[in-house]
Amino acid sequence: MKNRVVCFVCAVSVGLLVGPQTLLAVAGARQTGTASPADVAGLYRNAVEPDVLVVVYHEGGDLYEEGPRTPREQLVESSKDHFATVVDAVSFVFKRNADGDVESFTQGTGGDWPGSLSHEERFDRVNGDTARLNHFRPYMRTEAMIPVRDGVRLHVVILRPEGSETSGPPVPFLMTRTPYGVDGYTSDVVNAMKPELAQSGYIFVFGDIRGRYESEGKFVMNRPIVAHKTKNDVDETTDTRDTIDWLLKNVPNNNGRVGVLGISYPGFLAMMAGIDAHPAVKAISPQAPMTDVWMGDDFFHNGAFRETYGFDYVQELEAQKTDAVVQSKEDTYNFFLRNVDFAGAAKAAGMENLPTAKMFLEQPSYTKFWRDMAVEWHLTKVEVPTLEVGGWWDQEDMWGTQAEYAALKPHDSKHEVFMVLGPWNHGGWVSTTRHLGVLDFGAPVGDEYRRSIETPFFEKYLKDRPGFDLKDVASFRTGVNQWERYDAWPPKVGFHAVKLYMTADGGLGEVAPGAQGVGGKVAVNYSAIPFDPIPYRHRPIQATYGKGSKWRTWLAEDQRFVSGRKDLRNFETPVLDHDVTVTGDVMADLFASTTGSDADWVVKLIDVYPDDAPAPMGGYQLMIVDEIFRGRYRESFEKPEPITPGKVEEYKWSLHGVDHTFLKGHRIMVEVQSSWFPLYDRNPQTFVPNIMAAPASAYAGQTVSIYGSAKYPSHLDVSVADR
Repeated sequence: MKNRVVCFVCAVSVGLLVGPQTLLAVAGARQTGTASPADVAGLYRNAVEPDVLVVVYHEGGDLYEEGPRTPREQLVESSKDHFATVVDAVSFVFKRNADGDVESFTQGTGGDWPGSLSHEERFDRVNGDTARLNHFRPYMRTEAMIPVRDGVRLHVVILRPEGSETSGPPVPFLMTRTPYGVDGYTSDVVNAMKPELAQSGYIFVFGDIRGRYESEGKFVMNRPIVAHKTKNDVDETTDTRDTIDWLLKNVPNNNGRVGVLGISYPGFLAMMAGIDAHPAVKAISPQAPMTDVWMGDDFFHNGAFRETYGFDYVQELEAQKTDAVVQSKEDTYNFFLRNVDFAGAAKAAGMENLPTAKMFLEQPSYTKFWRDMAVEWHLTKVEVPTLEVGGWWDQEDMWGTQAEYAALKPHDSKHEVFMVLGPWNHGGWVSTTRHLGVLDFGAPVGDEYRRSIETPFFEKYLKDRPGFDLKDVASFRTGVNQWERYDAWPPKVGFHAVKLYMTADGGLGEVAPGAQGVGGKVAVNYSAIPFDPIPYRHRPIQATYGKGSKWRTWLAEDQRFVSGRKDLRNFETPVLDHDVTVTGDVMADLFASTTGSDADWVVKLIDVYPDDAPAPMGGYQLMIVDEIFRGRYRESFEKPEPITPGKVEEYKWSLHGVDHTFLKGHRIMVEVQSSWFPLYDRNPQTFVPNIMAAPASAYAGQTVSIYGSAKYPSHLDVSVADR
């Protein structure tokens, strides 16, 4: 799930993201078993992720396996060529060819931890080399309960290089604070999670935030920053400062410097360390940070409610002090359709009184409650060097990375604000990341980022070491699969502004439509039917983090599963006769009308592959960037207003940043639709004061018109690379 996968994330031998419990193997664990055949030993390569290696070897009469980011684990034979790990019973089944020689093994993955997968991964034998791959640096683990200013005690796990507490040069801190529990952090976990930083040597601190797991106090979701007038005026900035004060005074042989990093909710907490920052904080890296959960992160996007995500996530954080995953045996599409609105779904789950769920139900607009929770309003100066990190296909927090960078950059007089944008889903940069779903980026992009940017960033600011050479922004340009570095974002040199016009005959191009559009048509229509909303990913749609869920890769799914529907419209260019690179923010500028008094607008920018592209990409429709806008908020996010039926109005919103080359032979497509269910709740299309409790009678089918004429030129504003 978002929480444990991101905060406990490590790469196991299969190149996937796992939680810490999977990495609790004790080196040298022994168990009596059948004698292991000698010919299974050797070096193996993952069949899908070729950068992921595993070695199987004998030692002291027992069989072990390990990888560069996987702790050593003993394998015990249950039957011929069938083994399992001692600690977590992961299966290893060796395959032989016709001559009886071992040629591969399959490793069974999965389990009950959130984010686990239930399929198998194949590893092909490379050779008989049994040289050790694992070079983990040993870390000593301690725990503490740290008192903060109002008397609450916060639980932390401290991992430091063995021997560094009494000898050697002083060591800096690298801290992550989280609502997702820290008990699972061990020496093996920190080495697997951050191998480059762990090898260099830091005092890693992992802390349970107030009210979660073993920390005392009351948990408040994305606790707002408050004025600090008394000792009881606490927030995440004060808890961070007080934690650092204690660490500096009580952890021996530290060098007085602290770095803070985290992904998602811990990314929000990393940014808190850069606001009213403790003097010891010398570098922070908010990665996919929850920044404004109403405007564009987890819970709302431009006023449209992220129904399945809010439903699952709030239960996991506010119904318990831990975060057991929400499961569902029912297709969630059917569940939310059957319960009509979010009020009905919340009642069915018994969650209507959870604090954030109550705010969903009572304050669906951008009220003071949501604004106070947002971070961007506090970013009025750069207090510490900051490295923002985000992914192009982040299914949870794409907005925050770019919003924080945009807010901080105007105040960056010392040139200390940097950003990295890569071909990742949520937190994908912690893994090898050669692939995302069926997409192949041609290189271990996650490894490249950590080695060349993240590690040198902290080494520079916490240890005064050379090697960090990022001027401003590093961006992985998809389509051509190459890293680009820019002096600013969006880049200002080498690009020019272009309008991609949507025409009434379904065309898309740079030529503005005439007064009567194309062929005398000024608009194209479709019927938006809330009783048959467009699914956002292939069905069945599992609970967000439920067993077998495809949540993490849905943004890269082939859109052909919906593009032929009659309740949307596509606009396409001819086949491209040259490469077209779009870089920077993409703005949708839609002129549209509806026969209803409310509407949602979803715009997707899609790369359409040629039919003869190598499998599995033939004809593939890949979303490059996309976003929703709720029509009632066209004038104000704070005060929704009904739409006048039949009136042509302008709707303009950001689809966010992109750096992508549409290759020669491809086509560029824009898809427009009015539902994206059940990721977003259904708009009844009849204005009601509160969609969260819209009665069934309010839901009505409507006719939507997208205009393409000189008077009403629907288009995308993009920045295209000069030829």
